[in-house]
Amino acid sequence: MSERPVKVRIAPSPTGYLHVGTARAALFNYLYARHNDGKFVLRLEDTDVARSKPEFIQPILDALKWLELDWDEEIVFQSKRSELYAEYLERFLKTDRAYHCFCSREELEAERKQARADKRSMKYSRKCLSLSKEEIQAKLDAGEKPVVRVKIPEGATTYEDIVSGELTRQNEELEDFIVARSDGSVTYNFAVVVDDYDMGISHVIRGNDHITNTFKQIILYNALELELPVFGHVPMILRPDKKKVSKRLGDKDVGEYQNEGILPEAMINYLSLLGWSPKVDNEIYSRQELIDLFDTSGLNNSNAVFDDEKLLAFNFSHIQKKSDHELAVLAAPLLVDAGVTTKYWLETRWEFLRQVVGLLRERLHRMSDIVTLGGYFFDFDYTYDPKAEAKQFHAEGAQLLSDLAERFEALDQFTHDKVEAALSELAEERDIKKGKIIHPTRLAVSGMSIGPGLYDLLVVLGQRTVVDRMKKAVEYIHQRS
Repeated sequence: MSERPVKVRIAPSPTGYLHVGTARAALFNYLYARHNDGKFVLRLEDTDVARSKPEFIQPILDALKWLELDWDEEIVFQSKRSELYAEYLERFLKTDRAYHCFCSREELEAERKQARADKRSMKYSRKCLSLSKEEIQAKLDAGEKPVVRVKIPEGATTYEDIVSGELTRQNEELEDFIVARSDGSVTYNFAVVVDDYDMGISHVIRGNDHITNTFKQIILYNALELELPVFGHVPMILRPDKKKVSKRLGDKDVGEYQNEGILPEAMINYLSLLGWSPKVDNEIYSRQELIDLFDTSGLNNSNAVFDDEKLLAFNFSHIQKKSDHELAVLAAPLLVDAGVTTKYWLETRWEFLRQVVGLLRERLHRMSDIVTLGGYFFDFDYTYDPKAEAKQFHAEGAQLLSDLAERFEALDQFTHDKVEAALSELAEERDIKKGKIIHPTRLAVSGMSIGPGLYDLLVVLGQRTVVDRMKKAVEYIHQRS
């Protein structure tokens, strides 16, 4: 195990948005750094010119910021480190583990075809390994541009993984992979080794789909005589169809969950339990609790399934932990963006908004539910639920609404008790169950057949609004008839 100060990294490539698998890897590194008073840094692996797109960089940064996975140093861009890679490549070429390869694409394709015909896995034939220094120089002088390959050593490579324990791979299973292209640019595995060493990375915690890369990178570390970091490979996050979560399969950008009303603390909480188990019997944790509890001994190697419904359950729990004021702060921009109300209107009626979220909080699984479940508090031009309308808006319903509206209008105080008493008295006088009045009243004032307790709902809406809406519903029923 490394005795260096803890310094970990997340290294997404801007070839797509940040999906939950990368976000979970970032979270584990962040928690490990914070738990150990270490550093968490961000590197953008943007050397794949064909697939990397600058427009993906900001969404990746925005998603990490939304999750509050704050990095500690300036962002490192691989595309700006070509001189450093060149220095290490020159150093690597002086070892007995590197050689130039002048094979053309056609030659390599012929080898692949032969391997397929022989029903064996493709491994480079090492044709160029036998070239003499003079032959190599002659080809270089002739303008040929070779790639640089690693001469894989004999034997096996073994390392201690902090998740899976001791892992070993026979080196004969690896081919002499390319570390530098013919234009001099280095490939992924070489750049990662140089970066992690140069940046002082002490621990590399990433998905277990990188295990093969790890064996390759260890060979490079040894060839360059560099100190290895500690490696830990966490299980994959799978889709419900058991395929690996992947931006190539169109899985959601983490930022989309923000737009859908998921709280960052809920996403953090849920992701933390996909591949890691704390030593306490609980599910709902704050960020600080996760930092205090996080230990790599709790990481496991069983793949986890990302379940949107489970995430919603976590989100609901974290919503309930917030005060009405905190929820109002979160709800306000969602209502404005939906066009339900304006920022100015809310700023002048903040107590009203606080009361609305307090009334609806136990129904909010996403913060965006405030728009669909509570839009009628702000938007007076709503439509009525068709099924409820067909059942509740008839002649008798109109008469009951009209009579109740008169009683509500006559109240000197519009409180829960007086509203309930007025409705109960009307039901008693008509010798009917209160439900026959409650249901059309709810539909009249909200356009919906379900919602919070009616009396609380009426009080929050206010006497004038309630009476006006009930009278409007009566007119609507008469006009429809």
